[in-house]
Amino acid sequence: MNAEMLNEDRLIDLETRLAYQEATLQDLNAVVTDQQLRIAELETLCRQLIDRVARLGQDVHKGTAADEVPPHY
Repeated sequence: MNAEMLNEDRLIDLETRLAYQEATLQDLNAVVTDQQLRIAELETLCRQLIDRVARLGQDVHKGTAADEVPPHY
């Protein structure tokens, strides 16, 4: 009977560990999912900023000679 109790205790311990591991996996999955959404948002924002800087750079080059400061300034 002692061996049966030892086996039952081991089974309970394994089931407990499995339950904690499943909970941890669910928590980690939620974190990874949230991070992936945030990364996608940041990638979109970076693309928008790159496009904006490129447009601003193009606008700078469109200036006329009258807009330029003389060399003595």
